[in-house]
Amino acid sequence: MKITPISGFPELPPADRIVEQHVLDVLRETFELHGFPSIETRAVEPVERLLGKGGDADKEIYAVSRLAADEGEVVDAELGLHFDLTVPFARYVLENAGKLAFPFRRYQIQKVWRGERPQEGRYREFTQADIDVVDIGELAPHFEAEMPLVMAEVFRRLPIGRMTIQVNNRKIPEGFYRGIGIDDVGGTLRIVDKLDKIGPDAVKGLLVDAGLSPEQAEQCLALAAIRAGDLSFVEQVRALGVEHPTLDEGLDALAAVVRAGMENAPGAMVADLRIARGLDYYTGTVYETQLVGHESWGSFCSGGRYDALASDGRTTYPGVGISLGVSRLVGLLVGHGLLRASRSTPACVLVAVNNEEERGTSTRVATELRGRGIACEVAPKAAKFGKQIRYAERRGIPFVWFTGAGEAGGDQVKDIRSGEQVDASGSSWAPPPEDLRPRVIGADGERG
Repeated sequence: MKITPISGFPELPPADRIVEQHVLDVLRETFELHGFPSIETRAVEPVERLLGKGGDADKEIYAVSRLAADEGEVVDAELGLHFDLTVPFARYVLENAGKLAFPFRRYQIQKVWRGERPQEGRYREFTQADIDVVDIGELAPHFEAEMPLVMAEVFRRLPIGRMTIQVNNRKIPEGFYRGIGIDDVGGTLRIVDKLDKIGPDAVKGLLVDAGLSPEQAEQCLALAAIRAGDLSFVEQVRALGVEHPTLDEGLDALAAVVRAGMENAPGAMVADLRIARGLDYYTGTVYETQLVGHESWGSFCSGGRYDALASDGRTTYPGVGISLGVSRLVGLLVGHGLLRASRSTPACVLVAVNNEEERGTSTRVATELRGRGIACEVAPKAAKFGKQIRYAERRGIPFVWFTGAGEAGGDQVKDIRSGEQVDASGSSWAPPPEDLRPRVIGADGERG
């Protein structure tokens, strides 16, 4: 049977997987530095719950059903694979509220599945990394500033160039629209959210078609055009001459987020008032993130505040979260040569085998090196040393170890890049720190 790949389900080669694992390690370390414990939720949720959250979710869900059924049994697809991590997290909070300490914070790194058309950077199965904080009844606003600060630290630790976290607050457009007499806030937001795709002229036309006057449409575009890396966005909005209590709340909230960014991650955050976020459940601060110089790739990291996603009818658990599309980010960066691994294996040393009778000697050396945290591999064949060295070269292994090669019968190790070969002992020799593990290298040579 001929085996063909399934589109949208990426399987990375070892070198690219090293890049992905480095990104995942940085995420885990950074999340835990900020006090986020890890959880993992099941892969499936009731379809009914998935359909009730998130816009066009019905077009994205993979339904799950048994292939076989007992005679006469009808197999309904009552379960679906989750298409994000926020909906299952909200369910997790509701089911475990009695066991959790609030405000509850967690990080979650898992696969998700979406039935969308595969294309560059867009997959049907991919890895997401989320952080969220939820509380009972009310959520302190400072958590809305914490989310982008955590992600800014992640981006700072990765050799990927400058990432800009764009922030807005849903109350700003809502209050502004109501202040100029627009009742259909949601519909207007959805149209304005198309700015990057179709441009301002087309958006204005759609707004007028939706019942806005040309003057109202122009005011909506003027608000969306405001962008600032400091607090000047507040005065720019005020200069448009619109007043509404909800607008005031939104401006105050966004100013607090931007101020926190200026103090703790200068240059990482920008107030961008065109950011709306498509999912319906966001109610406060919203986030999107772009790689500077590659804005056409869209957003890699997004999220926001949600006040009603988790509720059992008696108690509401408002929250705020941000999510990074790991597979999407890694796929584009690796695919365009902006990230690569220094080698395709974790092995730092290849222990050569003189002959098969002496393989045990080579294995003992490898065991001693591994016991000291030095990753190594024993040569698969006792071939000529030239072939064993070429085996190491093909994998990027920098050192080859030769047992009994020294003048007094001791061992030697060779840096196959420089050709330098020196006496060595498995109990004391160590490679340079930069060679101990594979390194992730950016396009400008920066190493992670």
